[in-house]
Amino acid sequence: MTDIADLTRVPSTSLAIADQDAHGFAQAIGRSFERFGFAVVADHGIPADLIARAEAAAKAFFALPEDVKRGYHVAGGGGQRGYTPFRVETAKDATEADLKEFWHVGRELPAGHVYADQMPANLWPQEVANFRQTYLDLFAAFEQTGARILSAIALYLDLPADFFVDAVRDGNSILRLLHYPPIGPDAPGIRAGAHEDINTITLLLGAEEGGLQLLDRDGRWLAVDIAPGELVVNIGDMLQRLTNGRLPSTSHRVMNPPPERRGFARYSMPFFLHFRPDYLIETLPQTITADRPNRFPEPITANDYLLERLREIKLI
Repeated sequence: MTDIADLTRVPSTSLAIADQDAHGFAQAIGRSFERFGFAVVADHGIPADLIARAEAAAKAFFALPEDVKRGYHVAGGGGQRGYTPFRVETAKDATEADLKEFWHVGRELPAGHVYADQMPANLWPQEVANFRQTYLDLFAAFEQTGARILSAIALYLDLPADFFVDAVRDGNSILRLLHYPPIGPDAPGIRAGAHEDINTITLLLGAEEGGLQLLDRDGRWLAVDIAPGELVVNIGDMLQRLTNGRLPSTSHRVMNPPPERRGFARYSMPFFLHFRPDYLIETLPQTITADRPNRFPEPITANDYLLERLREIKLI
């Protein structure tokens, strides 16, 4: 197999391999995560027609008048559900807000659910036909693909394949619809400042439009280039903490486009897969060694960690 340490770009791995060789897929994607914090996944199983419907609905929503969109903004809600206006989210330690607006879809919970006080109800814009069903379908599809990738990560860490099943059951996962509007040459800041994701793993559709870069461990910014339809997956801070940094949560950003692309908007759909709110993130013993002492000796619940990080990025 290719020595991933010699690669200067994130390799593409087919999820279809996992059906015949679960351990082989686990080694391929696990080595990519350990090297880059990122992986590119082909044949991910999310239907192309569903992706097309979701992209169309996102474009329709973001094309609505500003006052209509702002009617779905929840003041004091930390951006967990509904609409977050342009230039509100700010990367940790950044001085300029990101050049983006977004919409969040969370998990639909039955009445009286134990996590109802930690997961607010979804909002659904009435102006876009089939918005609700489209994104509930996409949320479910992301969960299925995410579960398969987590199973591979478990095998890579020499854990049972089902290790993460309970950890993410009813997790506080979020589907984000992102719109980066066209920009001028004097735009303040960049589309998304350098940051790490808070959650367990992130699955991203829509990265075909250039701009996504990761900070490699040698200090270089590498473009994350993918083929049409491929999925970008990266490790979040929660999984980095659980694995004592063996699987790194890598800084990444979305740069402004070159002059010939400034007039084009960029759309993408990341799915932030989370642990359940009361899951205790406690360093896995097998990731603690003499060469890698425990970097995170104090356990913390997923919900407490989420709130801590939301404050840092000025969403609460």
